[in-house]
Amino acid sequence: MTTRPNPAARPAPTADLDATLGRVSRDRLTATVTALASDAFTGRRVGTPGNIAARGWLGTELTDIGAAVTGDSLPVRAVPVIYAAPTARWGTGTMTADLSFGSDVAPHLASADLPSPRRGPLGIAGTDDPDGRWLVAPAGMSLFDAYAQAERAAGLLLARHVDGDGWQFTMLSGPNPGPVPVLALSAAIHQAVHEAARDGDAWFAADAPIRRVDVTATNLYGRLRQPSPGHPDLLLTAHFDGVGDHPGLRQPGAADNGSGVAVVLEAARILSTALPEGAGLSVALLDGEEVGALGSAHHAARLAETGATPLVVNVDGAGHLHQAAAVEAGGPAYGLLAVLDQAGRHTGVPLVAGPVASDNRRYAGAGLAALGIGAGMAGYHSPADTPERVEPTTLAAITRLVVATVWLASTAPTTLQSSIGDGR
Repeated sequence: MTTRPNPAARPAPTADLDATLGRVSRDRLTATVTALASDAFTGRRVGTPGNIAARGWLGTELTDIGAAVTGDSLPVRAVPVIYAAPTARWGTGTMTADLSFGSDVAPHLASADLPSPRRGPLGIAGTDDPDGRWLVAPAGMSLFDAYAQAERAAGLLLARHVDGDGWQFTMLSGPNPGPVPVLALSAAIHQAVHEAARDGDAWFAADAPIRRVDVTATNLYGRLRQPSPGHPDLLLTAHFDGVGDHPGLRQPGAADNGSGVAVVLEAARILSTALPEGAGLSVALLDGEEVGALGSAHHAARLAETGATPLVVNVDGAGHLHQAAAVEAGGPAYGLLAVLDQAGRHTGVPLVAGPVASDNRRYAGAGLAALGIGAGMAGYHSPADTPERVEPTTLAAITRLVVATVWLASTAPTTLQSSIGDGR
């Protein structure tokens, strides 16, 4: 990556950067996370009223910091939606147990829609006659192999690990629905049901209320400063969508990615008046990340069509910084990565190369210099992703890192370049 600022530019004093970093507000950051995780926005799943309401709120926030705001819509096909709270119970001759939605049991993405409870004897896939049975897929059996054993079965039961809070995590991107209902059971429940099926005289009853819907996603763009010729143009990005609430189960999406949006808004607020004349600055708050980073793919294609080549800094999660923030560089980002390293040293934020599987990859894939920054998501894709689990110190640290990166990139008097990753 080569970006050539105005040759007449001079490095701004470090004291100016420190004064700029001092404007970061933990209170504003925390307030943004709390607002995005509120009941009103219902977890912000793409295409939902809560997502649309969150986008409207964010548009006002961008306008308030002086951005010229536009939206850009795109179709999203076949989003999985659990449209009712599923029920499940099982038993033997001497025992009956109800299963809790979200922890003990959840519809699998590959499940066919089963709107009403279906009861049948328990069996083991590959061992018992499948006709009318709920089949337990043994640990290690793939979904593909389980399907091969499931003709005329009542449904399939697969094992899934739960997180440290006891929740299964929600995914919106994955396999298409198959021919039978499929439920994911926690590892402990799966083992107990498997043992009961092996011993015989056990039954299972459940529904799987899950369907696919076509919706519209809308990205939100805010231009704060136009770049002058010979000056860099910086683009700050974060996705604002979440996996959304289920019936009877709130999933606030505070860390993923309310925290990233909070960082981008706060950094943009500060940088809009702190960057040198000529440097460009814009924001993209992206929709549809949870269904395959479709919003960023759409935006990256738009940029390619116009020939725009901004330097992209994407934030996906700023919930809890432990030993270091994860950084992933893509595209011709060697120079930008070197500036990030300098910013990390200046702000005292430790950095480590690690996967940041988010919107940054879509921009990098389009040939843009792109950095992804991630700093932890407690309660990932579950009801435990609450504002209380997002650390204000981490929010502030990642915001300072982003501000310093953009500020240093914009004030560099020479070409941005680095030997990192170029074979030297």
